[in-house]
Amino acid sequence: MRKTLLATLLASTLPLGSALADEHAIKVGTVAGPETDVMQVAAEIAEREYGLEVEIIEFTDYVTPNAALADGSLDANAYQHEPYMRSMVEDRGYDFAIAGYTFVYPIGAYSEKYASIDELPDGATIALPNDPSNEGRALILMHNLGMLELSDPENLEATPLDIAENPRDFEFREIEAAQLPRVLPDVDLAFINNTFAQPAGLSLDDALIKEGAESPYVNLIAVRGGDEEREAIQQLVKSYQTEEVEAKAEELFGAQAVPGWK
Repeated sequence: MRKTLLATLLASTLPLGSALADEHAIKVGTVAGPETDVMQVAAEIAEREYGLEVEIIEFTDYVTPNAALADGSLDANAYQHEPYMRSMVEDRGYDFAIAGYTFVYPIGAYSEKYASIDELPDGATIALPNDPSNEGRALILMHNLGMLELSDPENLEATPLDIAENPRDFEFREIEAAQLPRVLPDVDLAFINNTFAQPAGLSLDDALIKEGAESPYVNLIAVRGGDEEREAIQQLVKSYQTEEVEAKAEELFGAQAVPGWK
């Protein structure tokens, strides 16, 4: 049920239209790491309860799973929150819909140089995820803490260009999300999504800044528009939104995964 592919090889290994119309088998994209392990539990439930074969395709970036969903190589993917999906829909013209919700994985800001945010010096170098919504997510957290001022704190796609006031002269580096744990030693602070923080041995408990459970960034199961009511898709959603899956997420993430369907 599980197959790992490098995203760069996707075009040659998953031909257009390979996602199955067969309602007894579907292909689901995830980002490699513990979230895939959570999906694996849902896949086992789907097979046991519905006779549905779920093939999990792992990716190593945030962009390719949506491209694969759009071109028919996948039936669904489960790795992104709604603001990110909406930004991809707007930028690339995808026709996507939300089939169901998974977990909130709060983002955190980590440092190997400082033990508290109060120690962060003026002129500090801060690494941000360079995808549209998560970059804004990090900047809004800083705005809410009074570390800087955004021209529009409601803009979920804010970038450093939208900073109206930077009184502490922070310098920002925009980095691909998957690479943020690697650059952590080279910067003063890095905002890292839990997707990549947890596999790198980072605990949200150690983050100098972190979202609370009230975060609006609930991850979801995305499908092509019109597929959200497909029987196989709904079986996948029902299999995911179970106590067994919740228990697996708690085992892997502890309090860092909050069920988004409750």
